[in-house]
Amino acid sequence: MTDRLFIFDTTLRDGEQSPGASMTKDEKLRIARQLERLKVDVIEAGFAASSNGDFEAVRAIAHAIKGATVCSLARANDRDISRAADALMGGESTRIHIFLATSDLHMEKKLRMTREQVFEQARLSVRFARNLTSDIEFSPEDGYRSDPEFLYRVLETVIAEGATTINIPDTVGYAVPELYGEFLLDLRQRIPNSDKAVWSVHCHNDLGMAVANSLAGVKIGGARQIECTINGLGERAGNCSLEEVVMAVKTRKDYFGLEVGVDATQIVPASRLVSQTTGFVVQPNKAVVGANAFAHASGIHQDGVLKARDTYEIMRAEDVGWSTNRIVLGKLSGRNAFKQRLKELGIEMQSEADINAAFARFKELADRKSDIFDEDILALVMDEAVLAEHEHYRFISLAQHSETGARPQASVAFAAGEVEHRATSEGNGPVDASLKAIESKVASGAEMLLYSVNAITSGSTESQGEVTVRLQHGGRVVNGVGADPDIVVASAKAYLAALNKLHSKTERVAAQG
Repeated sequence: MTDRLFIFDTTLRDGEQSPGASMTKDEKLRIARQLERLKVDVIEAGFAASSNGDFEAVRAIAHAIKGATVCSLARANDRDISRAADALMGGESTRIHIFLATSDLHMEKKLRMTREQVFEQARLSVRFARNLTSDIEFSPEDGYRSDPEFLYRVLETVIAEGATTINIPDTVGYAVPELYGEFLLDLRQRIPNSDKAVWSVHCHNDLGMAVANSLAGVKIGGARQIECTINGLGERAGNCSLEEVVMAVKTRKDYFGLEVGVDATQIVPASRLVSQTTGFVVQPNKAVVGANAFAHASGIHQDGVLKARDTYEIMRAEDVGWSTNRIVLGKLSGRNAFKQRLKELGIEMQSEADINAAFARFKELADRKSDIFDEDILALVMDEAVLAEHEHYRFISLAQHSETGARPQASVAFAAGEVEHRATSEGNGPVDASLKAIESKVASGAEMLLYSVNAITSGSTESQGEVTVRLQHGGRVVNGVGADPDIVVASAKAYLAALNKLHSKTERVAAQG
């Protein structure tokens, strides 16, 4: 037992399994660098064997990251484990994370294997991995719904074979806190060599208890690693939220008595980056990172906070990265001020040419919007990065007309490869008309699953609008994000961004939950 709690971030792997949240290598690398600044202990960079794209992403992150252990997921077979080891080769600190289902339901219906076959495969897979790395994590998938007697055998054996971390996933979010904590405690007490491994928790949020279950696993069960994601991102209802467990342990140190190495001031920047990269908007009342997390509307509350902050605030907004005295840039701001702000936001540009291009877009935005906030800069840089990475479809211009009693019309100019297209269409509104105009030329046949609008900064009608469009085609689901002070333009950009992702045909293979 130790008083140190390790934070294992799986935003880039399990979080990416949210519908439409798949990321490119460069997007993953940007988020990994922010996670490094956040000082998480482990970054699960992906599932190297799932696709060539994921392999390259894991390799790039393993080579780039110095301040955290970089991990790749692998199924319990030699091919996956070798592929993970190859992707991680050359990294400063690396880990292979092996998973294999152990619940009777999963073994029978999914694996079609007997208990003895699963036991033997678990044993041999860890033995094989031990020849490639000294840092091995083993997860019995659907562990919480597994027969404890079977788990005793499997986990004792994989620890003996060299597993250094044992993770107990609540893969389907079925657990309740007290029972989950006691389940972990029972495993640790009944397995003779349990003290030879760090015990970990990985909880899903299907019943809204992922954070509570994870903390119970720590407090009751003695786990010393929590697996979590930024903004609680993840398939179905998501994963345990990093910002919530970290701040719970930091704020209630009197109860948990644990140290975490996370730099909490980087939480909000990480939240913004993940949200703008994936298109998953953070709800205003989300704990810690929501826009209303530190807002007080009640007069009694406002009066109390003005007199003494701790009357209604248990943590300070600035402690998690909310800026209280933000420098606001405008059209008179120079290139050096812009460059310095990029540095302060942790944004790394590849070259001076990239900085110049971003600065030109900044000046263009400043001509249309008097005050440029951090969120605007992040959106601007993300838009620039998306243009560089997915440039088959590129927005050029848009004109639209709408008036009461007349059917709205929009004309859109955009490029597809080297060919410029111009299209005009009517619609139920200017946004509908714009997207129909684009589709009339592209003919993607994609079904729109989601259209959402979010103000990048609050408090002004001058704010940039951030639009997320989710499309589905041929079994693939993708998100596109666009930002602009004109919401119709932002919508067209988001639609083209989603089409670019469909055009890229990136391979994705779902993995363990």
